[in-house]
Amino acid sequence: MTHLTLAEVEALARAAHEGRTDKAGRPYAEHLAAVADGVRARGGDAEQIAAAWLHDALEDAALSEEWLAAAALSERTKAVVRALTKRPGEPPEAYARRILATPGARLVKEADLAHNADPARLAALDGPTRDRLTEKYARMRALLGLDPRAGAGAR
Repeated sequence: MTHLTLAEVEALARAAHEGRTDKAGRPYAEHLAAVADGVRARGGDAEQIAAAWLHDALEDAALSEEWLAAAALSERTKAVVRALTKRPGEPPEAYARRILATPGARLVKEADLAHNADPARLAALDGPTRDRLTEKYARMRALLGLDPRAGAGAR
């Protein structure tokens, strides 16, 4: 089967998240682009970059599991997207274990966390939200064996 190109995956992800914004009110596609760029900057391959574009698609119900199952993507890309999809009520430890057990997923999550923890991005939020998210991201970094103090790093 011929797989979707990165340009096609990007276009699909942008369309799926059209009209959505992040917590700071920015277009959600900016976050997806930053995570894809972060994966690329960290030496990620095309399968990981494709997963970066799609990493929130199932969780945000922008695309369905049925869509993913049938999509012209590698099984590795699909596995990374599934690993990065938080399940309702799932403890962070279980989420981190799934990411660590899925080849290629940790690097994508590292890029996601780096963008989420970007001080410029967090500055747009109110203090209590900023503090809560900063702690949440540091905890996930620690669970994944990443430096919990690290912030935006390569983007």
